Amino acid sequence: MRLLMLGGTGFVGGAVVTEAVRRGWSVTVFNRGMHGRVPAGVHRLRGDRTAPDGLAALAGGEWDLVVDTWDGAPRAVGDAARALVGAVPHYVYVSSGSVYAPPVGLGTGEEAPTVAAEPDADDGDYPHNKAGGERAAVRVFGDRALLVRAGLILGPGEDIGRLPWWLHRVARGGDVLAPGPRDLPVQYVDVRDLAVWMLDRGVEGVGGAYNVVGRTGHATMGELLDAAVAVTGSGATLRWTQPEPILAAGVEPWNDLPIWVPRGHEYRWLQERDVERAYAAGLVCRPVTETVADTWRWLREVGRVPARAGRPARAPVGLAPEREAALLATPAV
Repeated sequence: MRLLMLGGTGFVGGAVVTEAVRRGWSVTVFNRGMHGRVPAGVHRLRGDRTAPDGLAALAGGEWDLVVDTWDGAPRAVGDAARALVGAVPHYVYVSSGSVYAPPVGLGTGEEAPTVAAEPDADDGDYPHNKAGGERAAVRVFGDRALLVRAGLILGPGEDIGRLPWWLHRVARGGDVLAPGPRDLPVQYVDVRDLAVWMLDRGVEGVGGAYNVVGRTGHATMGELLDAAVAVTGSGATLRWTQPEPILAAGVEPWNDLPIWVPRGHEYRWLQERDVERAYAAGLVCRPVTETVADTWRWLREVGRVPARAGRPARAPVGLAPEREAALLATPAV
C-alpha cells in the first residue's frame, strides 16, 4: 500500500505514519518540513498547503490512500482534495466529535446535526473548521471520503498534555486531588488504536462518518489514576473528592482537571457518545494500563509535552499547584 500523509509529524499524523511503516507500506508525508522528524525510509514532500501553488509537490504522484489531520481553514482541505482527486482513490479526514451542533445530548450518534460550516471558509473556531473540512472532503470525494470523528485522544506523543499532566502531577507525589466519583466512566481512544482503525478502513474503502472513540466506561477515572500511580512509582495518595466542592471553587472540568467531566455537566457528552458504528467496523481498544504505561515511558524519554506541529499553541491544561493545595486543605475534601 502507498500512503500519503498530509502532515505526519504531529500527534495523530505521527501515529499513522508509524503504523503504516510497521506494516511495511510505502509512506510519503507532505508538510512544510519545519517540525519533527519521520521514520527512516519515509519519503518527504515539502509544501505549504495554505500558500499559492503550495500543493505543487503533489503533482504527478499516485497513492492508494491519503490521511489528512488538518484543523485549520476548511478551504485548505478542499484545495488538497481537488489536487489529489485523480491521484488517490480514498480520502480519510480526521475530524472531531466537536462538529456536533449544540446542545449535544448524551449518546449522540453520527446522524446528529453538525454545526453550520462552509467548506470554502478561510478560518473559524475548531468545531467550524472541522465541520467545514468534512464538507470540503465530501464535496470532492463523495462516499469515498471517510470522516473520522475522534473523541479524546490519548497515548504516546500527545501534544495537548491531558494525560501527561496527570502523570507529571502524580509523579510529584504527595496528596493528589482526584476528581470523583472514582467510578466515573471516561471515554477516549489510544492514538495507536485510532491509527490502526483508520488505515484498516481506508484500505477497505469505507466512507461516511464514524465516532471513533472507545466505549464509555472502557476505563474509569479511578482506573486511569490508579494506573498513573502504579507506573510512576511515586507513592502518591489519591484524595478522591466529589464534584460539588471542586466545581464550587471554580475549577473547570476538562481543562483544569484534564479528562474529567462529571455527570450533569454541560460537556458530559464529550465522554458519552454512541460509538457502536465504529466498533461494528472493527474498532479495538487496548487496556488503559497499557496507554498510561506507554505514555509515561514516552514522557520520560522526551522530557516534556511537544509543541503542536505547525499549528498555534493551545492554552496549557492542568490545575495550578496553589489551587490544588487550597482545595485539599478544605474540610469538604
